[in-house]
Amino acid sequence: MRREGPAGVNAGAVPGAAAAATREPLRTEFEFELPRGFVDESGTVHRNGAMRLATARDELVPLRDVRVRENPAYLSVVLLGRVITRLGTLGSVHDGTVENMFASDLAFLQDFYRQINAEGHTRAAVACPHCSESFEVELAGSRLGES
Repeated sequence: MRREGPAGVNAGAVPGAAAAATREPLRTEFEFELPRGFVDESGTVHRNGAMRLATARDELVPLRDVRVRENPAYLSVVLLGRVITRLGTLGSVHDGTVENMFASDLAFLQDFYRQINAEGHTRAAVACPHCSESFEVELAGSRLGES
């Protein structure tokens, strides 16, 4: 039997249940395209990839790595090696892959990591340097300079 409260409101309904039912499912993996691309041993360039959201474990495990203890800047290399799930046609991606990337691609991936893990999406708010108008750009899957 359904109980109704004032003005016909269903008293058994959970507040926000309708809103929760219409929400998008949680996205845990995000596509990207590197500005330059990773060049493997055979000379093949790999640009398209995917990165998953980081877990607490992903951020804690690298802190035990000797390379990170000796050089804290190495943290992002080890961390990215854990969360990049795909890069071109490579069989696997690991910290050795990341440490052999171009600096511009490493910087891109560090920004991409921060964006998806802090904001939960790949859009960034920017302002035009000429007219100061604010707008959003999509970081995932776009090449630098494209909108």
